[in-house]
Amino acid sequence: VQLVESGGGLVQPGGSLRLSCAASGFLFSHYVMGWFRQAPGKDREFVSAITWTGGASDYAGSVKDRFSISRDNAKNMVYLEINNLKVEDTAVYYCVRGNRWRSSNPTDFDCWGQGTQIIVSS
Repeated sequence: VQLVESGGGLVQPGGSLRLSCAASGFLFSHYVMGWFRQAPGKDREFVSAITWTGGASDYAGSVKDRFSISRDNAKNMVYLEINNLKVEDTAVYYCVRGNRWRSSNPTDFDCWGQGTQIIVSS
């Protein structure tokens, strides 16, 4: 089982990024997929999740109007589109595999990628 994120980087406030996560080693379409993030000195924080078919998505309140999650089950990929980036979005972003829908508890996500860093700075 492997999750590999890409797409992070240094971006100015107000900018946009698209994170990608390539999944392998499991039946991708059978799992909830999501994203967490961890800022320096802080706990891991739920960002977003998407159902098995991609028919529904869930977001943390702090990102709801700026982030958009999607998935492509044919390609075993999940994406996170991030707009209007803010300094407080600076963090390492992790792609995760979930066992439950509508959960923001890290323990309900049993597989984590290595993370991709976003730094928002002018």
